[in-house]
Amino acid sequence: MDTCIRTTFSSLLLLLFISSAGKFALVTSSDPADAYLLSSKSVSRTTVEKKSHFRFYWHDIVSGPNPTAVRVAEAPGTNTSSTFFGAIVMIDDPLTTGPDVKSKLVGRAQGFYASAGLKNVGLLMAMNFVLTDGKYNGSTIAILGHNEVFSPVREMPIVGGSGLFRFARGYVQARTYLFDTKRGDAVVEYNVFVNHY
Repeated sequence: MDTCIRTTFSSLLLLLFISSAGKFALVTSSDPADAYLLSSKSVSRTTVEKKSHFRFYWHDIVSGPNPTAVRVAEAPGTNTSSTFFGAIVMIDDPLTTGPDVKSKLVGRAQGFYASAGLKNVGLLMAMNFVLTDGKYNGSTIAILGHNEVFSPVREMPIVGGSGLFRFARGYVQARTYLFDTKRGDAVVEYNVFVNHY
């Protein structure tokens, strides 16, 4: 009877050790289909996720000798479409701390927007906020989403980032601050709500 209890206790200890060791071990695979997996481990629960709120003013300049937004493609019917459907515009727009383009430059919005709506003006926005100021210099926030430009507030998702914004997630809210109907230039206030480590 005593031997039976010791054997059962030893078996339970062995089982407990094996299951505990599995939680701390790197996961590797002998399956050739997973040969590209180098390692996989639990994320530390001690890392604190931060939530930051930034406000930038995005200057989309299509007029003058040095535009920051340039149409690079269009569909055969773009110029006769009421929504400019099919137009693609590459951007390298200044991001500043204030609505005046001469206020402090803190980064650039680089990417493109495309007119994606047949009946309503709606843009597909795909851009990186490439920051150049202070400790954020070299870090980026990636935005990809739908921008219904005539709505007072537009919300678009943050889909990632780099540098201090690795694994970033969150959203931006865009509000048109100024639109020059003659020149086509725009100033948009972007409030950026980003979770990052």
